[in-house]
Amino acid sequence: MNNHEIDYKIYGDDMQFVEVELDPQETVVAEAGSLMMMDGDIQMETIFGDGSSTNGLMGKLFGAGKRILTGESLFMTTFTNQGQGKNHVSFASPYPGKIIPMDLDELGGKIICQKDAFLAAAKGVTVGIEFQRKIGTGFFGGEGFIMQKLEGDGMAFVHAGGTILRKELATGEKLRVDTGCLVAITSGIDYNIEFVKGVKTALFGGEGLFFATLEGPGTVWIQSLPFSRLASRVFAAMPQVGGSKDEGSLARGLFNMLDGK
Repeated sequence: MNNHEIDYKIYGDDMQFVEVELDPQETVVAEAGSLMMMDGDIQMETIFGDGSSTNGLMGKLFGAGKRILTGESLFMTTFTNQGQGKNHVSFASPYPGKIIPMDLDELGGKIICQKDAFLAAAKGVTVGIEFQRKIGTGFFGGEGFIMQKLEGDGMAFVHAGGTILRKELATGEKLRVDTGCLVAITSGIDYNIEFVKGVKTALFGGEGLFFATLEGPGTVWIQSLPFSRLASRVFAAMPQVGGSKDEGSLARGLFNMLDGK
């Protein structure tokens, strides 16, 4: 085993957090800003990249550069148990949804997931980039030309919105998914993009012009509420600057009442 072996427990339903139990000198790596709480003997340190590279400064810079390509921060944070007994550190979800625990050793050692899905992992898990081989997939895949890649043999935790469905695809079995609803796939899944057939369907169907086609064998994780969809609904409900006082949501009406209008 190259990764630290960590135990964990997930709490909550719609706004979950994961509590990681660390033995002495065990370490977990997480995205900056995901910490919820930690015991007193946990030491926190900011590092370049994901901390998995052992190739000196150049290796660390290369790892950090890969994170920039996925839109992430240059830095990640490690949490190491410096005490004599077991200690705990917890990481919270950034928005309503589920935390998905993934044992990479049982999943072929590699997971490809959407950008911003990674939450935390045992030290030794590599958080890199996955270039889509097909240009059309990259340009129209909803997640861009680059997706995140998690490699190793330890535990990793991925976050996604709404309810999560894990689906096993047999060899040759196909599944069509809205591009924003795709969370993660195992390395054996063939991922491509299809154009929605029919002009009226594409223009007035309300589901976008493209969807993802997935072909097995492998495992697929699908989310019911992509963050982009949630954000668009929240934005649409916000009061519009310069609009009439009759426009907007309930929040707008309360604002008008308090403002004396």
